[in-house]
Amino acid sequence: MRLWRHLPLSLRLPLLAAAMMVLVGVVASQQVLRALTRVQDARVRELAQMHVEGLSVALGPLVLRRDIWEIYDTLDRASKGSEGQRMVLTVVADETGHVLAATDPRKVPVDSLISDLARGAAAPGDLTVGSSSPILRLGAPLVYQGRTVGTIVSELDVSDLIAERRHALVILVVGNALATLVLAVAGYVVLRRMLRPLSAIATQMADTSGRPHPIPQAEIPEGDDELTRLAQTYNAMTAAIAAKAEAERRLAERERFVALGRLSSSLAHEINNPLGGLLNATDTIRSFPDRPEIVLQSAELLDRGLRHLRDVVRVTLDHNRVDHGGRNLLPEDFEDLRALIQPEIARLQQRLDWSASIPAAGVAVAAGPVRQIVLNLILNASAAAGQGGHVGMSASVDSKGLDIEITDTGPGMSPSALDRLLTDAPLAPGGGVGLRLARELAMRLGGRILHERREGVTRIRLHVELGGQAADAA
Repeated sequence: MRLWRHLPLSLRLPLLAAAMMVLVGVVASQQVLRALTRVQDARVRELAQMHVEGLSVALGPLVLRRDIWEIYDTLDRASKGSEGQRMVLTVVADETGHVLAATDPRKVPVDSLISDLARGAAAPGDLTVGSSSPILRLGAPLVYQGRTVGTIVSELDVSDLIAERRHALVILVVGNALATLVLAVAGYVVLRRMLRPLSAIATQMADTSGRPHPIPQAEIPEGDDELTRLAQTYNAMTAAIAAKAEAERRLAERERFVALGRLSSSLAHEINNPLGGLLNATDTIRSFPDRPEIVLQSAELLDRGLRHLRDVVRVTLDHNRVDHGGRNLLPEDFEDLRALIQPEIARLQQRLDWSASIPAAGVAVAAGPVRQIVLNLILNASAAAGQGGHVGMSASVDSKGLDIEITDTGPGMSPSALDRLLTDAPLAPGGGVGLRLARELAMRLGGRILHERREGVTRIRLHVELGGQAADAA
């Protein structure tokens, strides 16, 4: 049964049809052989009855007179007739059971007892042609004018009938086998042709190397509404998947630019302040070139300012690279995120609680998606907290996986925002694209996002199992 379940449908159905043909062939063969057996038995019984009746009429007076030579002559002439060709031996005995004559006197001598020969003989109406012995033995009383005057025992040669039955059996077996083979091969070819669209769909769906490809138009059957609709529906589905993937790609790119735009004003402020100090330092150097202590102090100020600008630019560029998905999450990723969000926090005069307990060796989770999720959630939390609000981020790793929690003291998330973050419901017009992107990235990581509103604080928790499978967000 296990091997049967692993066979393809295009092979199982022809084999099933072949098995049904074999069953039908066996039943039909049995019926034909039974009919042939009935015909042969009827022929043998009719011949035996005619043989007994003919001998009774011809031999009755001779048996009464015990005319042995006439009895033998009559038996000899009867054995040479067309009916007698099947009678290989005929013996006639008197009322006492002593043999009067036989067609083969050497085998059955005169005056011998017929009882041994008559043992196991069948009446004319009980004769049946078997398949084991080619000789049937017939036994019947010799009745003349209503009186039993003796006994007739004959042996019939039915080897030709047995051969005829065997020949019919061979023809039936060979014919059924050929018919079954032809029908099985034809059924396999036809089913393979009919199931070609299904096989193409199964092959495409089993291919996980990339996005599914549509079935070529030449392979879509014509005139078969069900399979044609199935293939066309699959092609429409592949087109929809391709369109969805393209939309997701564009959505991700758009969200990256949206996040960058939201940070650009804060980054400009972050860079502008050090630039003012750097310009003052250069003016000081120009004004007091002959005072080494002032020049040195100004140079140190220039060094610190330039290093700060370098760090801000490096973090911004590193965040916008697209190669984070190829490496594991490191503690430096959270430091980069903190540097990115700090200008926005400072602009809104918010308080930021930041805690990242990540091993120095990193965590076996793709860095890029986690950075994008955390950045989107923190930006939303900062926008929700408003001027002077409180925003928090904590990250930790244990045996169950990676846990990241974002908190804010804002008024809470709207129902539409929760739909974007926690469900796959269609996006309503308006903002919240980053929330849906965060959900989709979490699902790709095999994680889930939880939401809780308690004591005036909104808590968004991201949990990613290490080495886990994709799961729906709760």
